[in-house]
Amino acid sequence: MANLFEATAPLRAHPWFGHAFGMVGLLLALWLRFEIGDDLVGYPFITFFPVVVLTAFLGGTVPGALCAVFSGLASWYFFIPPNNSFALEWPGGFIAMAFYAALAGLNLYLIHTMVRTLERLQSARARADGLVERQRTMFTELQHRVANNMQFVSSLLSLQKRRVTADPASAPAALDEAVERLRTMARIHRRLYDPAAGTVGFGQHLQEICTDLLDATGARNIACRVDAPTTDLPVETLITLSLITAEAVTNSLKHAWPEGERGTIRIAIERPEPGRVALSVSDDGRGPPADYDPSKGDSLGLRIIRSLVQQLGGELSVAAEGGTTTRVVFAA
Repeated sequence: MANLFEATAPLRAHPWFGHAFGMVGLLLALWLRFEIGDDLVGYPFITFFPVVVLTAFLGGTVPGALCAVFSGLASWYFFIPPNNSFALEWPGGFIAMAFYAALAGLNLYLIHTMVRTLERLQSARARADGLVERQRTMFTELQHRVANNMQFVSSLLSLQKRRVTADPASAPAALDEAVERLRTMARIHRRLYDPAAGTVGFGQHLQEICTDLLDATGARNIACRVDAPTTDLPVETLITLSLITAEAVTNSLKHAWPEGERGTIRIAIERPEPGRVALSVSDDGRGPPADYDPSKGDSLGLRIIRSLVQQLGGELSVAAEGGTTTRVVFAA
């Protein structure tokens, strides 16, 4: 029944079909009843009931009700004595018409209830299918994100291992740096996956990252300015951009200014051209050497940035523009 209901649903979506079907069915039922003639005297409605039921099911309740009314009038006029008249004999004619009205009304009610029940079941099934698909998508996405996060942690520990291998005395500092980076990563995840984060723009999120780093390093003489318009980038991309920003800001805080000097860090996100996004982190500090090549830089922070840029499939550049500007451009 459910399959038949789904197959006929497009017909019920067009009211004109139900009315046309009812009219044609009524004419056929009337013709067939005339052809039967006196062979079924006492059964004036026998050819009309199937038409009423089919019209209600295929065309809807309103076309079915109209078909029932006109079928009743046709039966009354042509086949209930006295024939060819709307007069009714007492009590037989009145009983016949009352029986027809009750039975037609019951059929219409049952069909209407069945159709509405099947519609609700279909709607509930569609919602359930949607929830299942959403859960499947979320699970796949979660697996992907966890794998990426584990890859980031693995890469971070590998980089720290190289440092410790080259200089065993730096092991405590290397572990402290790794712990701090993982804490930063955890804060970024909490903020971006917080249900309330939808009301906070990504620019505000970057501002909070920068403020956290300034507080952690005690660099209260450094100001942070963020220019990031509303973006529709996926959360996973925003996480990567946040990590790049954190590393670039950390590098600036470490190398851009002598201790105690005032300075400003500017973070900006823009679309230099359709289909591409650019993230830039600039400071007004001393800047890199003139012959500096970021592709050959060996600092841990820069290696982490290069690894994150590779995840985006983007391009990294570091330039001296009144300080240092780290710029990442990628397709999105």
